[in-house]
Amino acid sequence: MKKVLIAVLLIVVLIAATGCAAGPNELADPGNPEQAGFWLGLWHGFISPFAFIISLFNHNISIYEVNNNGGWYNFGFMFGVSIIFGGSGGGACRSRRARRIE
Repeated sequence: MKKVLIAVLLIVVLIAATGCAAGPNELADPGNPEQAGFWLGLWHGFISPFAFIISLFNHNISIYEVNNNGGWYNFGFMFGVSIIFGGSGGGACRSRRARRIE
């Protein structure tokens, strides 16, 4: 009985997880030269905290450009977000080690 319950729970979790899978960008037009690329993605990553706050009050503002060129925009966006939010936290780890040594 316990194995059946675990199997059913695993199937439900897998079905729910597939609903979160990324799909194709249907709004992107490959022939459009105005698609957002790496540099615009980097900029959107930098301003994402401010754009998020503004988007709570203004529904015409979004934090992510839907008409982008894919991988390069995503890389720039994530790079910008990681710069703004402090990267991987390596500095915090270094400061703890420095305190232990002293």
